[in-house]
Amino acid sequence: MGTTGPAVRDVAAAKKVCARCPVSAECLEFALGCGRTSGVWGGTCEEERVALLRTTEHPIRDDAARSTTV
Repeated sequence: MGTTGPAVRDVAAAKKVCARCPVSAECLEFALGCGRTSGVWGGTCEEERVALLRTTEHPIRDDAARSTTV
């Protein structure tokens, strides 16, 4: 996704849909768990999810890291 012009409008429109969605939290959890890097998931854009992954421990990601270090 871009960060100017139509892309900004598209992200804002998608986030409005997410705001009304009853499974937005589950959607975000899915996106974080399987590394979805493009699009809007659970009301967050790509940059927001990257920031979330950097600042929080995520069980699925952490389990995957542990299984590769054995």
